[in-house]
Amino acid sequence: MIWLLMFWEFFKAGLFAVGGGLATLPFLYDISRRTGWFTSEDIANMIAISESTPGPLGVNMATYAGFQALGIPGGVFTTLSLTAPALIVITIVYAVLTKFRESEVVKKIFYGLRPASTALITAAGLGVAKVALLNFPLYENTGIMTDLFRIQPIILAVLIYIGLKKFRWHPVAYIAISAVAGIVFGM
Repeated sequence: MIWLLMFWEFFKAGLFAVGGGLATLPFLYDISRRTGWFTSEDIANMIAISESTPGPLGVNMATYAGFQALGIPGGVFTTLSLTAPALIVITIVYAVLTKFRESEVVKKIFYGLRPASTALITAAGLGVAKVALLNFPLYENTGIMTDLFRIQPIILAVLIYIGLKKFRWHPVAYIAISAVAGIVFGM
């Protein structure tokens, strides 16, 4: 039964996450909350891994969840479950676009997808910021407002932002700096 459930959950994420890997985040958080196959921390770690290595976030997370639950066959199965909708949809889209390339309806549909994709990516970014910069479990235990904020990651985020605006180094430099800071300061 878990095979069917994993297929269904990751198939839905692959089908409705319009806009790329970050758009899968709201779906992944929902799957995490409902199934317990992985945690918000696992998602945050996978974002860090996915943004610093080749491979889309959703595929990496599906592979991880499938492997954790069902071993190597599960990792392959959930990866295929997530990517199957894209293969199906792109085949249909290609057929429609070649037939109706100049249609105003098709142009309006694609124009409408942009805000939906932007909203999904924004929601994902806010979810990542919540996990990375805020410590709700500690705050709920103590009730002390200063316990809500993860000071070291906030300082690192501000420094990286300033660095991006001032120095405009290659993104790999910021990833390396963040990795070193994470190791040194135990973030």
